[in-house]
Amino acid sequence: MNNENVNKNSKQEQLDEFRIVNAGKPMTTNVSRKISDDERILTAGKRGPGLLEDFHYFEKITSFVHEEIPERKVHARGYGAHGEFECYQSMKQFTKAGFLQEAGKKTPLFVRFSTVQGSKGSKDTARDLRCLGVKFYTEEGNYDMTMIGFPVLINQDAMKFADIIHAYQPEPRTGMPQAAGAHDTFWDYVANNPESLHMTLWVMSDRGILRSYRMMESWSVSTYLFVNDQDVATFVRFVWKPVLGSHSLLMDEAQKIGGIDPDFHRRDLREAIDRGAFAEYELGVQLIPMEDEFKYDFDIIDSTKFWPEELIPVQIIGKMTLNRNVDNEFSEIEQAAFNPANVVPGIDFSNDPVLQGRLVAYQAAALHRLGSKNYQDLPINRPVCPFHNNQRKGFMRYRIDVDETSYHRNSLENNTPFTTPPEKGGYKHYPMKVEGHVTRERPEKFDDFFTQPRIFWNSLTPVEKQHMIEALSYQIGSCKSESVRQQSVDILVNVDKGMADIVADNVGVNRPNGTNVPVSTKYPSLSQASTPKYAYSMKVGVLVGDGFNTNEVTNTIKELEKYGVWVVIVSEMLGTVTGSDGTKLKVDETFLTTSPYLLDSLYVVGGQSKNEAKFNSDVTEFIQVAYRHYKPIGVATTGQFFIEGSEANNLAGVVFAENNPNFGEDFVSAIAQMRFYDRT
Repeated sequence: MNNENVNKNSKQEQLDEFRIVNAGKPMTTNVSRKISDDERILTAGKRGPGLLEDFHYFEKITSFVHEEIPERKVHARGYGAHGEFECYQSMKQFTKAGFLQEAGKKTPLFVRFSTVQGSKGSKDTARDLRCLGVKFYTEEGNYDMTMIGFPVLINQDAMKFADIIHAYQPEPRTGMPQAAGAHDTFWDYVANNPESLHMTLWVMSDRGILRSYRMMESWSVSTYLFVNDQDVATFVRFVWKPVLGSHSLLMDEAQKIGGIDPDFHRRDLREAIDRGAFAEYELGVQLIPMEDEFKYDFDIIDSTKFWPEELIPVQIIGKMTLNRNVDNEFSEIEQAAFNPANVVPGIDFSNDPVLQGRLVAYQAAALHRLGSKNYQDLPINRPVCPFHNNQRKGFMRYRIDVDETSYHRNSLENNTPFTTPPEKGGYKHYPMKVEGHVTRERPEKFDDFFTQPRIFWNSLTPVEKQHMIEALSYQIGSCKSESVRQQSVDILVNVDKGMADIVADNVGVNRPNGTNVPVSTKYPSLSQASTPKYAYSMKVGVLVGDGFNTNEVTNTIKELEKYGVWVVIVSEMLGTVTGSDGTKLKVDETFLTTSPYLLDSLYVVGGQSKNEAKFNSDVTEFIQVAYRHYKPIGVATTGQFFIEGSEANNLAGVVFAENNPNFGEDFVSAIAQMRFYDRT
């Protein structure tokens, strides 16, 4: 290994060299000339023209107009954080990767979450595929683990990647719609490229509208190899499982939040880390021995096919904890560059045709976007272990290599930098056997486009199926071309006849002929129904005015905070509200500055206000929105008149304090449940 002293703090210690505090310092130019005036350009007289000799203005404005770099073609909208990975158990049996050799070993890392379709200025809550890049700073160099929020990809071959992105992104004549697949070109692509239907259904499922980056399950999709020190290889796919479980928004919530707070996911992640509610994900691996490559009824190197957990169990081998926010969004997040080709000894590549193409594309993208082949020496991308080679020059080269030679082989520098044999840590590609004619053909199993989408549909709960039908009806119904709408429902019939008929009726086209593939298999792991649920870090809005029952309300708040629930005091105005005995609560938000869409639950207290009618109207509106979206609601004794049951209203998930000595615990349990879909 290059450096045996890498630990969980190594990257932060390296970044400290580049962290600059400007507060409290005199203003200077970039060559450290102190500035006396930063508000007025130099002119010939008080009302005269500007002078070219104003070096400070020229430097300042030149810097400003050159600040931005090209957006990522995809994944432009994102956010990131620092953290660490702790290995649970040695994986030495399967891989010689250093960071997986011993239980308890901690490795520093950086992550970036992102959507795919939208520009940098789009909204976080778009219905979209989400991606996760994890950069491990190991003793053997950087390892970039690139993941997506579904276990399947939209294309089987890298050749078609540009086509799907062109179809998915805004229509070229208008530049619209932004961060949305609800348009003709995307659905025209889906209807005419059947391998894309599988991932599209995942986007149309609840997983396409994530509740939080902290609750995002993600998969490698591409198939890699583990290689041990005996040169024995094993097929592997990776999955990150969030400790808080995998949870989603409702479609109406996602659309409303996108306008109310476009930074919803970014803010949630940053706020959680600031509060000490660190985002945690357990790393799982699915392993297939080389001799079992052809054992399954799907091809294991087809990125449009998932590996069922029920057939290929997930083995949990470690945990990632995100525990530090970035100090500068541009330097650390925007300049971060990931590449699946950045691997360490013990991790290699399969013949997955998508992965093979990705190994080329990422580096080309980074070279274009960051403007120099030296982008890997930027602080956020730089490995914590030293690196040495004969690469030289290029834009923004600030490394000063003092050697006489910059070529291999040489005698002047004793043939250094030297190569390292595999037995001493040099990277060696697994000698996978390859044979056959040069071809563009693919295995026959790649052409089974509908079995796994049907299994996914079968595995969803009735509520999840209804949500998917609503999403399909909205997306396909937004297409202007009747032909595209018809073609779209015609391909859906292969997944489920009943579902396709309902969507066809909703979007105004003929019900499709034929029926779905005859597959009844289902896997519980594909549904979010069994995901872990906690009240921890859920956000509860306390709707309160003056005169509240101090003892009841403060005890309830203490109970919520005991379980890590985030309490937000909401009232008519900022400042404080006063309880029945004079106790004051600080108001965090007003009915104007927050929204029921931004809150996971409500605690309805009520009270007096300067404008009682407006206060009661605002409380009622918050309750109506929360109730309509199946959210848990706690009701104080003073707030009971705001919500009453009836024959048309069963109040499922509504917890009342009156005559309930266990109100606090009952309310916390309801918050953990998150949604009450049996509510009427």
